[in-house]
Amino acid sequence: MGRGKKISTINTKVYLVGSGISSLASAVYLIKDANIKPNNIFILEQSDISGGACDGAGDEENGFVIRGGRMHEEHYNCYWDLLSNIPSYDNPNISVKDETFEFNKRFVSNEQARLLRKGQKIDVSSYGLSLVDQADLLKLLFTPESMLDTLKIEEWFGADFFKTNFWYIWSTTFAFQKYSSLIECRRYMKRFIHLVDGLNRLGGIMRTKYNQYHSVILPIKRYLINLGVNFEMNTQVVDIDFFIEEEKKSATTLHILRDNQKEKIELDDDSFIFITNGSITDSSDQGSWTKAPTLKDKSSSASWKLWENIAKKDSSFGNPSVFCDHIDLQKWYSFTATLKDSTFHDYMENFSGNVDGTGGLVTMIDSNWMMSIVIARQPHFPNQSKDVKIFWGYGLYPDKEGNFIKKKMSDCNGKEILEELFYHLNIQDIMTPIIKEGKINCIPVSMPFIDSLFMPRSLGDRPKVIPSNATNFAFLGQFTEVEDDCVFTVEYSVRTAQMAVYGLFKTNKEVKPVYDSIHNPKYLLKAIKSFSS
Repeated sequence: MGRGKKISTINTKVYLVGSGISSLASAVYLIKDANIKPNNIFILEQSDISGGACDGAGDEENGFVIRGGRMHEEHYNCYWDLLSNIPSYDNPNISVKDETFEFNKRFVSNEQARLLRKGQKIDVSSYGLSLVDQADLLKLLFTPESMLDTLKIEEWFGADFFKTNFWYIWSTTFAFQKYSSLIECRRYMKRFIHLVDGLNRLGGIMRTKYNQYHSVILPIKRYLINLGVNFEMNTQVVDIDFFIEEEKKSATTLHILRDNQKEKIELDDDSFIFITNGSITDSSDQGSWTKAPTLKDKSSSASWKLWENIAKKDSSFGNPSVFCDHIDLQKWYSFTATLKDSTFHDYMENFSGNVDGTGGLVTMIDSNWMMSIVIARQPHFPNQSKDVKIFWGYGLYPDKEGNFIKKKMSDCNGKEILEELFYHLNIQDIMTPIIKEGKINCIPVSMPFIDSLFMPRSLGDRPKVIPSNATNFAFLGQFTEVEDDCVFTVEYSVRTAQMAVYGLFKTNKEVKPVYDSIHNPKYLLKAIKSFSS
């Protein structure tokens, strides 16, 4: 008895676990394409704020916080399809897609200070790859994924590869470690081959007008609330019961903690559940100017515990332990600086040659922490005054001792992190007075699972969006399996939403194809030429 696509009725209900972008996108497509009544859609969120990893919060007095930023490019077919339907934050007559494309026409990425050493720009016109490195890259592109199970990047390339400009740029742009999954590295190479020749200047990278919470999440949430979708915050799904037999798998009961009270939701024949399994920002913790953040563990993560509970019930529901049991390898730390002074931004603009919003990651390759910073177009928050500036940064190696601050980054407060940064930029003389005057704040954040999606894995460790013979449920987000696309992207999350909705319901719609640049000779030849430069 196989599963067939359902035709929605006036009584069809859909429950969405989590309110990240994959759930929000699912709600949009459920209404627009599957004809589900908005007031029959229930988004169950464990916290008091939506958005998942697309976040941005704070104010000028207490400091702004962005845990991380999602980069975009024009060939995110599913993502831009979604945002073409959503009115923008500032103007209801313009879609988020149109606003973003117009914004990126005015502020074109052309990074002129991508890598620094001793506070000085490095020439990155050459990736510095040897003939052996080039051969290894091309071999990887054409090796079947099935032959790369559990392999790490460092098991494919020689030691010298990890000292090249290419690796410094590649690893810090996408947050790859040497021990990250070779499969994911290959997928990125294939998926973004059309960007490789311009990656040293971040050519083709797009950004939103504000941080992604205000530019993307809030507009979608407003749109859905106005239609009548139910957002049930502070509502944690702790377990899901399933009826499982050889040819049929159905979700039957949701076990919920709502304001610390246990509840059950029984699913009838006209009820569906979409589950975001796993999270890269769960269990995050904020530090302060004077306090380092605390690194939490899996016991504080509702999303990982839920997936573990579900995975015990059927092998097709994935293997979460691969992704969540190695926090020491998965964690990294970011920080957001808020300045009531323009000295830093003025210096960086003059030094780099990039006005804010036209650069991107600036990485200090002689930093033991492998520090990188990004100065977005100001204001990056709608409630940010003209005389207040912010920037964001992160450290890829937070367990190493700093070059100036003789502590691990993970043990540092906001003040110490900025002191280390200013040391690497050789601007202690101009920034120390700003610190003393109290015109700067910095909030560090620990994220135990941020790199979990890059852990070496095998086929089946991530469940299919719709497991075989599933009748009324789907998995969403970064820890589902989507052939040929890349995790750690908003495109991946929205693609899973399309796959879930169009896979369970009759819609006369098809999932947007993955942009297939690897089979375009023009892009492949450009990439090969850039490898050899």
